[in-house]
Amino acid sequence: MIRKKVLTLAVIAASAIAMTGCSAASSSPSSIKVAYLDSGQAQMTAYMNSVAKDFEAAHKGVKVDLLPIKATEADFYTKLALMNRSASTAPDVLWEDTFQIKSDASAGYLAPLDGYVSKWADWSQFVGNAKSAGQGADGKLYGIPIGTDTQGIWYNKSILKKAGVTVPWAPKSWADVVSAAKAIKATSPGVTPINIYASKAGTEATSMRGMQTLLSGTGDSLYDSASNKWVTSSAGFTSSLQLVKTIYGGGLGLAPQVTSDPNYGNIPPTLLQSGKLAIDFDGSWLSGNWLPTGTTPWADWNTVLGEAAIPTQTGQAPGTTSMSGGWTWAVGSKSQSKQQAWDFVSSATNKANSLKYDITLSNIPVRTDVASDPSYTASNPTAAFFSSLVAVTHFRPATADYPQISNDITIASDSVATGQATPDQAAKTYAQQVIGVVGKDKTTSK
Repeated sequence: MIRKKVLTLAVIAASAIAMTGCSAASSSPSSIKVAYLDSGQAQMTAYMNSVAKDFEAAHKGVKVDLLPIKATEADFYTKLALMNRSASTAPDVLWEDTFQIKSDASAGYLAPLDGYVSKWADWSQFVGNAKSAGQGADGKLYGIPIGTDTQGIWYNKSILKKAGVTVPWAPKSWADVVSAAKAIKATSPGVTPINIYASKAGTEATSMRGMQTLLSGTGDSLYDSASNKWVTSSAGFTSSLQLVKTIYGGGLGLAPQVTSDPNYGNIPPTLLQSGKLAIDFDGSWLSGNWLPTGTTPWADWNTVLGEAAIPTQTGQAPGTTSMSGGWTWAVGSKSQSKQQAWDFVSSATNKANSLKYDITLSNIPVRTDVASDPSYTASNPTAAFFSSLVAVTHFRPATADYPQISNDITIASDSVATGQATPDQAAKTYAQQVIGVVGKDKTTSK
């Protein structure tokens, strides 16, 4: 098993180096390499090409080498880390998920940006919690956010009506969600009642959009910020796993061949569009797939689908919950062109490009001037709803060891969804894994 893992990493490393080999040789003060995740979204490709074109027009003689990494999110993080190990393959500019900032900064992959933003007038337009999302464990700034998101429920109105569920739907508890899913199973054969990310293939979607979103609605937490300790055992964590068991053990969720697909994260939007999925716990950005500029345009999406807030476990205050994340632009610590790399980052996150990104990819703005721009507020009929969830949203623990623990959350969820462990067993295994990562003295239980 160990040998297989080593060989796998070697193959990934070779692929990453091969992918960047030509660009690496030409990297100089007149060329910058920009690495980002290419998950097949046409909007992201258009955004990147536009930013590169604008940058080159404003910086005569400087070439932007775009390095789209075609991969799942999990493989993207691995490939980016492998690229960063060598100065010959390390990008000048990196597309960083907010949860990776602290670990990548601690690993020495990222350059601090405090000196640049102190002279950047645009920085005053960014909201406070977005600014802190780009900070490392040392308090320095390493990433400039481009947009954020919230999690909600997308549902097919006609399928719910057929099941006897009142539309507009506003479930008050987990019990309401399960009841609706069971009614859908009974009245719409061939339709999957519900998707909540719960498998290893879902990677961060399973951890954040699945387990952590559920946990945030129980009153318990993943991390105790007062004591700076990880919570290894709580009733809320076990209850969240129990809901996963109810859904997947009860035949209400997607089939194993879907949830084990490496492309799992991109499948629910297509199933919603084809009428094969009734309820989906998912992100605010989903409608970006269906806009005229999206990957799979769908003119009737806002007529067919409705949106609802995710309820807390029993309807306890504040009644609804959500999780937020987002992506940032960062400068590589090994870059020999840091000023030009920063110029690219500041250009990619200026008002015009942030507005373009947030509209076409259906993100929630982190700049106040973008959030108030009439073209943003009019761009998407769901923009106001998902923005309203910021009032009840939660954020992932901002620690360098979060990525490791997030993976353990995913494994716990997967073991329950596949029937390999009971919720109690999975919770106990998770607790042991967390202690192994951070040490017993940095954990607590509730």
